[in-house]
Amino acid sequence: MFTGIVQGKASVIAQERSDQFMRLTLELPAHRADNLQLGASIAVNGTCLTVTAFDGNQVSFDLIMETLKVTNLGQLSPGDEVNFERAARFGDEIGGHLLSGHVHTQVSISRIERPENNCVLWFDVAEEWMKYVFPKGFVALNGCSLTVGETTDQGFNVYLIPETLSLTVFGEAAEGQMVNLEIDAHTQAVVDSVDRYMATKARA
Repeated sequence: MFTGIVQGKASVIAQERSDQFMRLTLELPAHRADNLQLGASIAVNGTCLTVTAFDGNQVSFDLIMETLKVTNLGQLSPGDEVNFERAARFGDEIGGHLLSGHVHTQVSISRIERPENNCVLWFDVAEEWMKYVFPKGFVALNGCSLTVGETTDQGFNVYLIPETLSLTVFGEAAEGQMVNLEIDAHTQAVVDSVDRYMATKARA
C-alpha cells in the first residue's frame, strides 16, 4: 500500500528487454535506500513493483507483459527519471490517499498552462475512466496523489504547487507525454455499485 506522497525521483540506469519482458534498474537517492529487501514493494511512476535485486542504492525490478501494456514504464530509457515511493509502514502519516499501485490506464498531457507561480496540467482521458473522476476528488498520476480541479467530457486538470514540480517528474512535463493513472478505489466502488443497482432496477 502507498500514500501517493512521492518521495523523490530515481534515475533509470539500465533496462534489459526481451519478448514481453523487461528488467528495469533504478538508482535511488542514497538516503532512500536503507533497509532494502528482496521482495519489497516500491511504486515506480505509481506502479507497484517488486524488488528482485539490489546493490547499494541500485534496485532492479522485473516487468511482465501486463505491466508493459498498461503503464508507461515500457517507454523508459537510461537517463530518464521516474517518481518513486517505498511502501507505507504502520504508523506512517497518510498525507495523500491510499493507493494500491495498480495502474488503471495511461492518460495524455493535452495542455500545460503556466500562470505566474502556478502550473496547470490538462489530461485527455477515455470515457470509460472519466465516470470515476470528479471535481475535488482524488486521482494518482505517476504515483502522485493529486486533487482534481475542473473536468470536461474529455478529461480533467490538476493544479501543481512548486514543491510538487521540484520533487516529481512533473517539473519536466511536456504536452503529449503519457502518464499513469490510478483512480480512487473508493470512488470506483461507489460508482460501480450505483451502476449495478440502476441496471438491476431497469431490468425489474
